[in-house]
Amino acid sequence: IAFGLLIQIANTIIIVSCIELLKKWGIPVSEERLPIADVMKASHDGKLEEVFGTGTAAVISPIGELKVDDNHIVINGGEIGPVAHRLYEELTGIQTCRRPDPFGWVVEVG
Repeated sequence: IAFGLLIQIANTIIIVSCIELLKKWGIPVSEERLPIADVMKASHDGKLEEVFGTGTAAVISPIGELKVDDNHIVINGGEIGPVAHRLYEELTGIQTCRRPDPFGWVVEVG
C-alpha cells in the first residue's frame, strides 16, 4: 500500500508541476475529466492539436494515435507537440538543475 501511495503522490507532483508551468506561461488550464468522445470529436472537427500523458518516469509522454471502437485518429502527425516538448524540456531541466527553478521545487539533500 505504501508503494502504491508513493507512486500516486509522485504522479500528482508531475501533474501539479505541469499545471503550474502552463499557468506561468499563460496557457489556459482546465482541471476536469474529459470524455474520450469529446477528444475524438475535437479531432474530427480539426481542433485537437496535441495530447500527452504525465508520469513519474516518463515525465511527459506524447500520444500520437488514439483508437476508440472503429474510430482511429493520428494526433499532430504522430509527433510530439510544442507544449508537450516545452513541458518536458522545462521539467527535466529543473530536475537536473540545467534550468532555473522559479518555484523552489528543487531542494538540496544531504
